[in-house]
Amino acid sequence: MDLSGLRRYTPETVTRARREAAVLAPVLERDGEAHLLFTKRAAHLGRHPGQMSFPGGGREPVDRSLTDTALREASEEVGMRAEEVDVVGRLDDTRTSSDYRIRPFVGVAPDREYVPDESEVAEVAVLPVSGLTDPANYESERRDHPTYGLHRIHFFHVDGYTVWGATGGMVVQLLERTTEWRAPEEVDREVEADAELPI
Repeated sequence: MDLSGLRRYTPETVTRARREAAVLAPVLERDGEAHLLFTKRAAHLGRHPGQMSFPGGGREPVDRSLTDTALREASEEVGMRAEEVDVVGRLDDTRTSSDYRIRPFVGVAPDREYVPDESEVAEVAVLPVSGLTDPANYESERRDHPTYGLHRIHFFHVDGYTVWGATGGMVVQLLERTTEWRAPEEVDREVEADAELPI
């Protein structure tokens, strides 16, 4: 995983959104191999319960920038201290159906134990990049989204977890910019808007 290109990349920016949010995609080295840290959202949360995500959340008045938002949320959710993260760049902004602009940052963090805040996070999952880039662990589908129209959804099935949705899209962009992996041009299937998800 080569992160150097992220420092030079100029990401696309969403200029109009009702609310701003930011996430941190933490890259850890474990046993000589790159891993990404995800959180599994607590089951009692109103939005996206049980889904896999990067640490993050909405911008608060205390945040001087969206970088501060991402680092503050990572600290609150898993105890990752801002001073131990080297933010190397960011990915394209993502607009959600709830009119949020999510700005994803990528940072290198130490491999240590991270403790989830149980009010928001059910567990922390550290997944190997080799698993995320394994073709056997990836699939995608196209469905008619009520906000985006025809929309491709990416699914990564690794170590018993499934990363998908907005986070899955961020993982695709991160992997394509830092590894030799590319999402296949063709989707695995086209489904109706209300079809069951493969998770």
